[in-house]
Amino acid sequence: MTDPLLKLQNVRVTFTPAHRPTVVAVEETSFSVMPNEFVSLIGPSGCGKSTLLRAAAGLEQPTSGRILVEDHEVDRPGADRGMVFQTYTLFPWLSVKENIHFALKKAPISEKEKDERVKQYIRLIGLEGFEKSFPNQLSGGMRQRVAIARALVYQPKILLMDEPFGALDAQTRLLMQELLLQVWEKERSTVLFVTHDVEEAILLSDRVLVMTALPGRIKAEVKIELPRPRSVSDLETSPQFALYKKQLLDLVREEARKAFGNQINTVTP
Repeated sequence: MTDPLLKLQNVRVTFTPAHRPTVVAVEETSFSVMPNEFVSLIGPSGCGKSTLLRAAAGLEQPTSGRILVEDHEVDRPGADRGMVFQTYTLFPWLSVKENIHFALKKAPISEKEKDERVKQYIRLIGLEGFEKSFPNQLSGGMRQRVAIARALVYQPKILLMDEPFGALDAQTRLLMQELLLQVWEKERSTVLFVTHDVEEAILLSDRVLVMTALPGRIKAEVKIELPRPRSVSDLETSPQFALYKKQLLDLVREEARKAFGNQINTVTP
């Protein structure tokens, strides 16, 4: 039996805004991600999905509980975790090749190996011919491809993705989902993926974890037992895909109604 690569144990995250009561963003939450597994977190807006992901990245410190990667406790960002954000976090003054190469700045490999690895990932994301282009010369989808390559090139143990396609138009989003599927099939990276899109979660994932309304915790786990490799067109006509979609939408809508009701109840007349 393989041990989990990522473990969250009774993680709780609170924030205390200035002159306001403490907010519990994530209630005690525990789950694991196995090596080479693709797990998605979904839930109503503001339920703590991104907070949990940032805690796993070492960008937020849990108020209590532990986060471990291969039994080493996470207390800061590290090269064992690659992060992809919704916004295009590229250096505008660096080219495509330079942006990806930057991730290898402190890697303990030769310059020749770095160059070869950068070429490999530029080829993997389909940006050959754009090596010398700058971010402002690229479309949104192309910029996000560079961000994914930069996160992968160091070959982290786990890839953390925070709604990476949320800012893209619908058609580009579908293309990026297909690209990520292809990359994952080749790399078999371990991925923890945050999304608000139920169809995206089903398409990409081995498991989908549904979070409750604030304070967030895991409400349900749904195993996605659809054959791989997958494609958007194959799943559109799949009865099992439709069943997963209904199940997950029902779970999320139930929590969204709770969140909406809580917001109404806190409005001062």
